[in-house]
Amino acid sequence: MPPKRPIEAQGDVSGRQRKKQKMDGARTIAVQHASGSTVPAASTSNAVRFDSMKGLPGSIDVDKFAESRAFEIKAMQEAMKNARAGSTHRAWQELPRHLRRRAASHDVRRVPLRMREKSRSEMDPMRRKVLGRSLPKRGKMRREARGVTFLRRQENKKWLESHLWHAKRMKMENMWGYRLAVHPTEKSFRPSHRASVHGAILHDASYYGTVELKGLEHVLKAILGSCCDLQGQSPAAKRFLTGTRACETAVYGANAYPFDYVGPVTIIWQPLAATTSGPLPAKAAEEGLDKSVSKRKRKTSKKGKEPAVAVPPVPTTVDSSPRTVWVRAHPSIFAEVLSVFQLATSLALDSLRSLPEHADKTYEVHVTDLRDAFNIFEIMGPKASQVIKGALTPLHADINKRPEFKEFWSSLSDLQTSGSVPSNMIVGFTIMDPRLNFPPKNAKPHTGNDVFPSISAPQISLPTTALAQSALWDGDLRSRLKEPRFKKKEIDARKAQHDIPGAALKATPSDDRIPVLLIQRSLAQPASADPSLPSQPAQSPSPSIHGWTLLLPAGWSMPALTSLLYTGTRVGGQRERAHQALEAGVPCFPRDMPATPAYDTYARARAAADRATWAKKPPAKRVSWEKMGLGVGDPWRADWRGVLGLPAEHTDEEEDEGDAVPTQREDAAAQGKDTAVQPWLLRGPATRAILARAATLFNPAAGLHSELTTLRTARHIAPVARARVDADTLFRGALVQVRVVFGGRGCPTEGAVAYKVSDAEAAAWRRADEARRRIRGRAGEESDEAEISQGIPDAEEIVGYVTSGGFSLSRGRGHALGAVSIARYFELQTQAEKLRLGGILVKVRDRQGVVCRAAFVEVLETS
Repeated sequence: MPPKRPIEAQGDVSGRQRKKQKMDGARTIAVQHASGSTVPAASTSNAVRFDSMKGLPGSIDVDKFAESRAFEIKAMQEAMKNARAGSTHRAWQELPRHLRRRAASHDVRRVPLRMREKSRSEMDPMRRKVLGRSLPKRGKMRREARGVTFLRRQENKKWLESHLWHAKRMKMENMWGYRLAVHPTEKSFRPSHRASVHGAILHDASYYGTVELKGLEHVLKAILGSCCDLQGQSPAAKRFLTGTRACETAVYGANAYPFDYVGPVTIIWQPLAATTSGPLPAKAAEEGLDKSVSKRKRKTSKKGKEPAVAVPPVPTTVDSSPRTVWVRAHPSIFAEVLSVFQLATSLALDSLRSLPEHADKTYEVHVTDLRDAFNIFEIMGPKASQVIKGALTPLHADINKRPEFKEFWSSLSDLQTSGSVPSNMIVGFTIMDPRLNFPPKNAKPHTGNDVFPSISAPQISLPTTALAQSALWDGDLRSRLKEPRFKKKEIDARKAQHDIPGAALKATPSDDRIPVLLIQRSLAQPASADPSLPSQPAQSPSPSIHGWTLLLPAGWSMPALTSLLYTGTRVGGQRERAHQALEAGVPCFPRDMPATPAYDTYARARAAADRATWAKKPPAKRVSWEKMGLGVGDPWRADWRGVLGLPAEHTDEEEDEGDAVPTQREDAAAQGKDTAVQPWLLRGPATRAILARAATLFNPAAGLHSELTTLRTARHIAPVARARVDADTLFRGALVQVRVVFGGRGCPTEGAVAYKVSDAEAAAWRRADEARRRIRGRAGEESDEAEISQGIPDAEEIVGYVTSGGFSLSRGRGHALGAVSIARYFELQTQAEKLRLGGILVKVRDRQGVVCRAAFVEVLETS
């Protein structure tokens, strides 16, 4: 028998050896040692007998034989018991990794046939009780309900409806008040990228919040015009006002553009009626307004006060109609977006109160929080259309009575990519319960006949108000659909009673009908090319990723998710979503939006995690910032104030950590001048045009100020954002988003530093690049023309930072997004034109390296 305490008996023995000895001991059969007097003399002889069958009795007394062999029988039984009890692997643990399923611990049929008998014996409750493996159970009266347990675990965060499905398969973290999936537990970085490029990948974005605005149309136009991005088309443009397209824009503080940038949002107008030119009639009773702000216009007006928002007068012949607007925002900025619209509503109504033509009218606007009203799925990839058509089954009434939708639905399976349809197109329809038709069949494109197979070009549907109609706008209907009428086991029971068990069921009048919205979504760069980089082959357009955004009412996440996943689509988390944006060359919020509160929160959390990881490593296995010359400052965070030439802000946390407090004060005038400079981010679809026009002037600061003033005047906003901000102060605090492209080696990561290149370094790099082009293809060439310098340059040479970067799988080289100072950008642009570099050249150093490599930057345009 093995020793009772093998650790004490064997001293320093590895765990693997102890486990092996334990198994050997459990499989050893005890042997009875006979005494010397009882052993016959013949037993010690080595002689071989050929007549061994002689002398055996003709019969055996079973009782006496069993009694004489009692020790051997008992030893055999104990050995078998010990061998079974000493087993450390269950049946499903012996399976290969790709066959392991969590459900196998509850369902024997999930295990291959050859191992079902072993699994069934391991799952026998009586056997577990005999072996002493049964865990103590609480009494039924003391047992906590499962729902209560889940609610208790959501005290400091929220779960999505699909949380349990994701928690079993993905790495989960607390983000923005939710428990969200970061990435799958299996190795799926490259397969997820292939799915977004060649297949389909799904992401549960139900954590996005929605703000609902209800009021008269001209009032809502004034509210949106005062706090949305002034570049590009207004959310009140005709193409968005009909409700056939979604508007992707950005939210700023009320009348504060270009300051107080909050973040990107998506604005959706309720579609107009399909039969008339007017809007849909509003309901008299508006229920479900949890957090509403009701602002009524007063009849008295104050004289001598100019309105903050200039509202166009309402026509006297036709009164403005009531409309509804949804604003979808990221959870990290939802509270700020809600407060901005509340303030903008107050300012818009105050402006209307001061106008004489509206003195006898009373207005009311409702701002409602609809955070828990929708489930949102983002399905990206060329096969996203086939996934949606295969998983969802629209009602026959939508197909038969709506010719526009019938045309769209018939052409959905033939779309090679959703980028073929108009951008941000909205399609509304009603589907049956997805569980009735589970498992769904994958939709496949039509390939013609067997003799001449061909893929016919699908007929592209254009956005219309009839196509955008959906009952999802009805708040009462969403409230009734919050809980499915039938549970899954009831639907499974109906399928079991079917003539063909498991076949699809026909919808009955008692089954639920779920209204949905389908919005085209694209991650793509603008079609225009950067004129500053005309001859760079590395500046080829980034690959675009297209897909759909599916909106469902709350309560229907899992029924839709199981059907969507059965079509073969992959599931991604936050990592996969961010990588899609990086591959497409578009910024990802909030990590690529400096000078915003959401980015500051993200940067602090990321710096704390990186600092903790660095501190866990021994000194010999981690980067020494002192030896690299970075003993001063925070190496884990980007110093944007240092890029702009502003003094660092000392927070209370830094003072508690022991940072040195200066004993001498700076000059009061200089300190006051730097305090007036406020960092802000220039972004939008017209960013390149604005910078190009400002660069043509002798004073770019005055040109930039003039361009922003023109944008504000076009939207009837005061010429200057703040009275104390002049052109020079505005110019000093400006940042612009850029794309960093490496022509050769180099793979920057988040936090990499971009430095300006001196004239000598730029000339040396140009000579090395020309030499490389001449000797391209020769054997034995090992020079690195992308390397400009070794060592860490001075902090005064920093022009910007990389906010997100890595190896681009679609480009086959390093790719990054970042931001630079506009003042430094104009200096680099002048240098590039003088030295004829063919582009704006910088040198980029990874945060933990000392090698500076050449890279080009180009201004990034976003929607």
